[in-house]
Amino acid sequence: MLEQIINKHATLAVIGLGYVGLPIALAFAKKIKVIGFDINSHRISLMQQGIDPSGELTTKDFEGCDITFTHSLDDLRKASFFIVAVPTPIDTHTMPDLKPLLSASATVGKVLKKGDYVVYESTVYPGCTEEDCIPILEQESGLIFKKDFKVGYSPERINPGDKEHTLSKITKVVSGCGEDSLHVISEIYKLVVEAGVHKASSIKVAEAAKIIENTQRDLNIALMNELSMIFDRLKINTYEVLEAAGTKWNFLRFSPGLVGGHCIGVDPYYLTYKSKELGHDPKVILSGRQINDAMGAYVAKRTVQLMAKQGKDIVKAKVLIMGATFKENVEDIRNSKVADVVNELRSFGVHVDIIDPHADSDELKHEYGFELVPQAGSNYDAIILAVSHTEYIKLEESFFESLSASKAVIVDIKGIYRNKIKRLEYWSL
Repeated sequence: MLEQIINKHATLAVIGLGYVGLPIALAFAKKIKVIGFDINSHRISLMQQGIDPSGELTTKDFEGCDITFTHSLDDLRKASFFIVAVPTPIDTHTMPDLKPLLSASATVGKVLKKGDYVVYESTVYPGCTEEDCIPILEQESGLIFKKDFKVGYSPERINPGDKEHTLSKITKVVSGCGEDSLHVISEIYKLVVEAGVHKASSIKVAEAAKIIENTQRDLNIALMNELSMIFDRLKINTYEVLEAAGTKWNFLRFSPGLVGGHCIGVDPYYLTYKSKELGHDPKVILSGRQINDAMGAYVAKRTVQLMAKQGKDIVKAKVLIMGATFKENVEDIRNSKVADVVNELRSFGVHVDIIDPHADSDELKHEYGFELVPQAGSNYDAIILAVSHTEYIKLEESFFESLSASKAVIVDIKGIYRNKIKRLEYWSL
């Protein structure tokens, strides 16, 4: 299999061409023959024109790639090595939503042949690949796992908006269903990962490693968010405290903020789901999730309190929110906690305008029920700098004054304008 892939006598397919799948597909396509498969025909049409629907990659990234973009099962049948990179979200009850993953498994199962390989990159709870996905592959293909086809797991580490920690520069965790499959999978990933691979002892270990990467970050950010609430009551600035504490060599540098997106705000729930299934109540992990999930409402309530202290009539107040994506410099709005800020403010009767140079207004309307305004207005009683887009980090105080009513409040969630706002009321986490 390995030699056939390298010599382009066999084809690698990537199923799911979003933030994770497309960079992987293009990286491999510069070395070997690739099929990029996605069920969304509109997205496929854009990629055939060298356009990344997610806005992360440029036309140049598509150049020199031996890749066929398709939504046809007939095209997918030509592949022998499949990488599944579909999203694994949570539902409204914070339960794992495996529908995209199980559907992708059924799709691969329909085209699976003897000798083929399937590698999952989607974030799942430990055991999911073997307990949930492989039975579907067997059922749809009529083949027997290990005897007829091999399976591995290699967790994605794509960070949207990060141009430094790219696929090739991050060590890739790989696993297989045996020594032979682990060797083949490792060598194939080495084609595109300059940083090398780490061979996990089992699929379950690799799944668990992915889950705790983001769970650890979630818990550390939750600690910072709780500290920010305490320090706010003490009337000291959290970022000044963190700067001082950060002079110690082993202090971990995390900061408070809104925790959304498709990784940190989602992955811990996959682990807690499996934990409860096994009879263990995960108190620490869920406590961190509770804090982080409540931060949007907390920011909104503090904004209302600050406006009230300035003598504002809350039901007549106007607030501008700058930024709607889940993090800076991306178009991704999945699980954006800015929506929680908007909804909480509106529950007080506040008029809210939202602007964002990266977000799509129609997507926000579909996902959260609010739209962007074409441009910022004036006479705002509060301005919330929610997302630190590049366009927002070097503004002058006069810019905020031009949009503000008298005695306006600047709410700077990430603290980027600390010590720079002198004339307006200033608050940050």
